[in-house]
Amino acid sequence: MKKFVAIMLALVLTLSLAACGASGTKMTMGTGGTAGTYYGYGSILGTYIKNNAGINVNVVSTDGSKANIQGIDAGNYQLGTVQSDVMAYAWEGIRSFETEGKIDSFRVVAGLYAEAVQLITMDPSIKSVADLAGKAVSIGAPGSGVYFNAIDVLGAAGLTENDIKAQYLSFADSTDGLKDGKIDAAFIVAGAPTPAITELCTTNDAYLVPIDGAVADALFANNPFYTAYAIPAGTYEGQTEDITTVTVKATLIVSADASEQDVYDLTAAIFDHIAEITAEHGKGAELSIENATSGMTAPFHAGAAKYFAEKGVDVNVQ
Repeated sequence: MKKFVAIMLALVLTLSLAACGASGTKMTMGTGGTAGTYYGYGSILGTYIKNNAGINVNVVSTDGSKANIQGIDAGNYQLGTVQSDVMAYAWEGIRSFETEGKIDSFRVVAGLYAEAVQLITMDPSIKSVADLAGKAVSIGAPGSGVYFNAIDVLGAAGLTENDIKAQYLSFADSTDGLKDGKIDAAFIVAGAPTPAITELCTTNDAYLVPIDGAVADALFANNPFYTAYAIPAGTYEGQTEDITTVTVKATLIVSADASEQDVYDLTAAIFDHIAEITAEHGKGAELSIENATSGMTAPFHAGAAKYFAEKGVDVNVQ
């Protein structure tokens, strides 16, 4: 009888661990709005982490980068997808984190993919950033990553927030505003193709405005975390040629308190399954050790650093 009871207890324990991941760890991952890339891609990464690292990841929709960093700092999230520039602001306590001050309760897991600064419009008179003067333009929530990207791009074109009729809208509200004629253009910062833009271009005569030439040069001179990027022809309905723009990098971060073993395991769960992830989401094609470890302004978690060291790349740890 005692042997039977012991076997049953062992079975219950095994089933319990399976239900919440073999490691017994549970993590909540902050992503972004449901119309953006963070949420859909984060859901796929969460599934691979759960299936291959045994960590039960609850993926939630949030207001994006700043909210995810604050959520980790508050202990509400353990993982988050963020823009590399917003991550830099938090680590240094500047711009969108000037009021709160420096936040250093997170560490980098890996860079994931290029986040294109996409300027979308249905107004045929808008062919360049300079043409936004006097127009109603969505520039993201005040203090958000999109907001500062928009301010940077406008500034590089010699414009300020006061030179446009600024609207502070989410991705979904921006596309609705364009459809309804309430705004003339919108900045959307996300991996391309972005669901909100795909839907807009499929059902309406919308197009992307290039961010290049002197505007891009001025941007790069003052903001080293931006790089040039070409959105390939055919990414969106009606897009017949490559569109040159600028990008920051989508980055996966984790609580500094997470265990080294868990972070090692979740890093491996992603980078040991690049082909499978790519088959499920196009952004998986940008996963690589080089992309994961370059251009980071905050330190890596020791668990991620251990994984990358095994692949021959040393990263900054603090």
